[in-house]
Amino acid sequence: MNTESIRTFIMLSKLKNFTRTAERMYVAQSTVTNRIAELENETGKKLFLRRQGGVDLTEEGKIFLSYAQRIIELEESFVREVDASSRYEKQLRAGVINAAYESGLYPYFRSFFENRKDVSLKIVLGHSVDLLQMLQDRILDVAFCYLPLKKTGFTSRKFATDKLVLLASPARNEYRGGIRKADLSECEYLMCNFAFGDAGEFIRTLFPPRHAFRFEIDNSGKVIDYLVDGVGYSFLPYKMAEKAISAGKLEVIRPLDFALPEIVSYCTYRTGDALAESLLAGRK
Repeated sequence: MNTESIRTFIMLSKLKNFTRTAERMYVAQSTVTNRIAELENETGKKLFLRRQGGVDLTEEGKIFLSYAQRIIELEESFVREVDASSRYEKQLRAGVINAAYESGLYPYFRSFFENRKDVSLKIVLGHSVDLLQMLQDRILDVAFCYLPLKKTGFTSRKFATDKLVLLASPARNEYRGGIRKADLSECEYLMCNFAFGDAGEFIRTLFPPRHAFRFEIDNSGKVIDYLVDGVGYSFLPYKMAEKAISAGKLEVIRPLDFALPEIVSYCTYRTGDALAESLLAGRK
């Protein structure tokens, strides 16, 4: 099972067409066909269902896709590590959820980058579950996310806390006296399709089961622009929106018949990793 075949499989799973996959990878269509056939022979499973005009992943193909992506990530991580080792004594690979980065991690990374000239620093933005898996796969050295990793050999430290707030533009806010739970499903709510740990699960409970949101996005930092422009309402960590709140561009709406939970973020790394601990220790 070679990586070229795996890369071809990943590309075909995205494009769902042999011809376009061949064009994108600058190879003959027969090469794509042969690579997929080799993978199916090696795995003993049909990975794609042929249909008129293209293909779709089988259930086995969907399972294999997650492993294929991790194999490529591991290979690329190895290549980067070898290249970095030739120039720097050490390297630190940090995974961060966007909300945590926007809420105050910049000073830590800046201080580390300025003070540790012997270390190369790589920062990857992602979702909590993905980052913790990358940490276990040794693609990352440290992960900042809303979920702790309760596993032998890893240390998960409570890194920071924040408060969850409901925000809107002063020009749009129709709930200056406060908002009730029932009002949430009636307002133009902008759903961040991600989880603030327990707080994220709590947000879901505020809406009816299977509630259809007209707007969803998986990057919390991108919601602020919509809110400032007067488009809808959304829950965000206070620190992420602090500048916009202080500037009067956003205002906090008080909950009337429900209480908002605290947001807790964790820093997770392999127990005894001195480099990861030095990142946490140094801040300007």
